[in-house]
Amino acid sequence: MELQKIDEGNAGRLRVEGEMTIYTANADREALLKALDGGAEMEWSLSGVTEIDTAGAQLLIAAKREAAGRGADLSFTEHSAPVVEVIEQLRLSGLLGDPLVLTGGEADAKPKRRRTKVAKEKTT
Repeated sequence: MELQKIDEGNAGRLRVEGEMTIYTANADREALLKALDGGAEMEWSLSGVTEIDTAGAQLLIAAKREAAGRGADLSFTEHSAPVVEVIEQLRLSGLLGDPLVLTGGEADAKPKRRRTKVAKEKTT
C-alpha cells in the first residue's frame, strides 16, 4: 500500500493505493498512523485500493478510531469496488460512517461475490 498526496496544499488529502491485506498489514499500519498527522480534517480516497481483506478493513476502522481519539475528522471517499465489497460483506458501512461512492467505470461494475456452500443437516 502507498499513500499519495492529492493536494499539496492540504496534507490531509491522500489517495490510498495498492493492497490492504494481511500480508501488508504491519507496514500499512505504520504508514496510516503517520498519515494521521495530516491535520484536524482529513480525506483519504480509497479509489486506488486494488485488494482488501479483513485485515485491511481493520486498519480502516483503527485509523478512524485513532483520528477520533486525536480529535480529528477522517473521511474515506471514492471507494474502489474491492473496498465496497468488503464493507458490504462485513457490514461496516454504519461503523465507518462514510457514504459509499464508486469512481469511474467501477460504478457500473458489480463486485464479484464469493459464495459459500452450506451443508444441510439431515433430520431423522
